[in-house]
Amino acid sequence: MHFRPYVNRPPLPASSNVAPYSSACPGLLHIVAARDGGLCRIRLPGGTIGAAQLHALASAAERHAGGPVELTNRANLQLRGIRAGHETALSQALLEAGFGPRGHHETSRADAQAADARRNLMLSPAAGRDPDALIDTRALAASLLDTLQNEPRFAALSPKFSVQLDGGERLAMLEHPHDIWFAAQPDGTGVGFAFGLAGCPSPGIYKAGGNMLNPALEASADIPALGIVGPEQVPALLNALLRAFLDLATPQQPRMRDLLRTHAASSILQRAQTYLDFQPRTVRAWTRRIADPALRFGPQPQATAGLWWVGGQPPLGRLDTRTLHALAELAHAANTQATVIVTPWQSILIPDLAKTAVAPTVAAMERLGFICDPQAAYAGLIACAGSSGCAKARADTKADAQYLAEHLPQLRPAALELHLSGCERSCAAAHCAAHTLLAVAPGHYDLYERDGGPGFGRLVAHDLNLEQIKTVLTTTARSPIDV
Repeated sequence: MHFRPYVNRPPLPASSNVAPYSSACPGLLHIVAARDGGLCRIRLPGGTIGAAQLHALASAAERHAGGPVELTNRANLQLRGIRAGHETALSQALLEAGFGPRGHHETSRADAQAADARRNLMLSPAAGRDPDALIDTRALAASLLDTLQNEPRFAALSPKFSVQLDGGERLAMLEHPHDIWFAAQPDGTGVGFAFGLAGCPSPGIYKAGGNMLNPALEASADIPALGIVGPEQVPALLNALLRAFLDLATPQQPRMRDLLRTHAASSILQRAQTYLDFQPRTVRAWTRRIADPALRFGPQPQATAGLWWVGGQPPLGRLDTRTLHALAELAHAANTQATVIVTPWQSILIPDLAKTAVAPTVAAMERLGFICDPQAAYAGLIACAGSSGCAKARADTKADAQYLAEHLPQLRPAALELHLSGCERSCAAAHCAAHTLLAVAPGHYDLYERDGGPGFGRLVAHDLNLEQIKTVLTTTARSPIDV
């Protein structure tokens, strides 16, 4: 099973009277101003993008923008540096290339913009291909996307409102919180989906490299779930939960976590039940097997015998148009699907490779600058746009991250996971990294270590310059890490 092409999906509904949620969150049809020019976010279904779309994106960026293309922590793309006066032409070029919601020609721009903004569905980049998955979630994901984008009332959802569909894959991001999550679990002789609100199926059970943060969680995970349903019931349940949220939330409660401050999860589920003709069953005990994010690097065998994916990460999640064109050519030559999958670690997979194509693909990706080794200096580094692109940032995080990677090759950030954030908003990381450098001034950072508490964790050191950071991180990298 595969994602259904947009041409097979129903068109967007006719214009409704529901006012779209107003937000500064960028989208395909909502380009927002940044310090380095306009910013456009392109939401990808399941992170999947075709080779022809990569070419179209690169060509549109060359005509209408001067900045890089970024991979995001929600497995989407962002185009930076859009020139003033080019916004409409860029959006139109991307729509014609097949990006965005189905049916934009049949509805108003406002409705198309609202439909695009709520297509926030995350699944494993290895969905349908991971040998450890309990179920292929791709067809179900397509149905959930239809639910999210085709109901006029859902235009009132915040563009940040997000849903996770977890098929039990070994390659999965389990630390990003979502407003609603579904997680595949063994259910009798088949597979069901446990579900919950404002969290993730197994938060915090691993660190970069796949090592357990708490070995006791390997046998059991005490993760709250409201119930379990069959796969065929998930779309209706999502619809009901979204309606219940909109029934109960005030304008000051844009996210599920906000609603849970005033309403118990049981009362939200009770409201959702009024929209359902079935009853979710009680979850007894269940375990989410540990994930291994290192599987995003290099060649990995797929569920289908004889097929492989190859993963690579561009330094700091950025690509130029020349690399985009070359990546499109590589994907076209490497597999019959001619697709690339963006991951929530700001990296990519080229899937469905024959064994004979694996080594040439790895070599070609490395020539393009992709990191295919999890022990490379850039492998665990995360950095936001920084002061060169964002007015809120207090330091040039991209340049500082590059300096640290080049001067600390022994750091092995994949084992450390280091996040440089220009301000407290943490735009580049939706989860709490093992270590965070929070900018306080140009070239100066506070160092935090994840400890299971709120925010970035425990403050280790205050107001460090880059030379001091090198010393502290070198010492940390040589010492046992238990975060």
